[in-house]
Amino acid sequence: MAELRFTSMLLPVLVLLLVAAAAAAFGQNGSTDGGGGRPAMVPAMFIFGDSLIDNGNNNNLPTFARANYFPYGIDFADGPTGRFSNGYTIVDEIAKLLGLPLIPPSAAPATGPLRGLNYASAASGILDITGRNFIGRIPFNQQIRNFENTLDQITGNLGAATVAPVVARCIFFVGMGSNDYLNNYLMPNYPTRSQYNSRQFADLLTQQYTQQLSRLYNLGARKFIIPGIGTMECIPNVLARSSDGRCSEEVSQLVRDFNANVRIMIGNLNANLPGSRFTYVNIARMNGDILANPRAYGFTVADRGCCGIGRNRGQITCLPYQMPCLNRDQYVFWDAFHPTERVNIIMARRAFNGDMSVAYPFNIQQLANLDI
Repeated sequence: MAELRFTSMLLPVLVLLLVAAAAAAFGQNGSTDGGGGRPAMVPAMFIFGDSLIDNGNNNNLPTFARANYFPYGIDFADGPTGRFSNGYTIVDEIAKLLGLPLIPPSAAPATGPLRGLNYASAASGILDITGRNFIGRIPFNQQIRNFENTLDQITGNLGAATVAPVVARCIFFVGMGSNDYLNNYLMPNYPTRSQYNSRQFADLLTQQYTQQLSRLYNLGARKFIIPGIGTMECIPNVLARSSDGRCSEEVSQLVRDFNANVRIMIGNLNANLPGSRFTYVNIARMNGDILANPRAYGFTVADRGCCGIGRNRGQITCLPYQMPCLNRDQYVFWDAFHPTERVNIIMARRAFNGDMSVAYPFNIQQLANLDI
């Protein structure tokens, strides 16, 4: 698959960003105001992940995993951009809370001053083979290489001594793992399920994940947000539910095994990588709270998507130009796989300033304020 490189003609823009951020970091003149009328808490945010946070990197790939058409983006100011949501994703709201503008996709960086890049790609996974049923996608290993290409170009112009302290203060959001189950382990055309039990597969994933996150650390990243995977057993997609349509206990066990491993992994990384600050965001806990008592959060529909077709409007993603539900703010799920904007905003705000039941050992606000 072709690499998504940061184009050289846009490099000066990011260079200016890092010069300003570096000046602020060393107490010189310069503003880190990311927009919205308040200073940014960090110089930039770099994002890696799958369709939960992809914002357009798949738009020009030969892939079935694409969302740059109506009704996706129906509540987003710029319309359909490639976000698998009716509006904001979780990282959009986190950027806003950090005082940053919305982070552009690495495949199409904004022409104005940048405060980071989003490398996420729908259908991608920790394992390179994950998501092959969608054809084109950018696996996590390739996303890391794309970030390395960006960093090489910046460092070549400014020098490592200028760039490294700034990168160390940036936030790195990495949300991977869901597709390794939904578009690998649970797919009938993959052999994975016959090769590994739940525990063995979780071990395989976290061994690879540890190596990948260590690569980002070796590239200069220090502040990491690592969400676990959510309550996949209750999404409307038929693969994740039991034969009677209820939340699947088998899938629930997959989620528990992976998330338990990720928490252990984060503890080990914090202990073994000097100067690193990894924090775990408990997406399953937040999902579970909403699904257990949706009306307390203002939701009235928690068992089917706002758009999509099949049983309970949720076996597939939204069809082009399909009319979604009108009361979108009352739905937990936007389509068969993804939450609505309201859910994304609720989870982002809880992770930003919540207690250790949802973000451990730091919430995002605390992580941003930590000295490196």
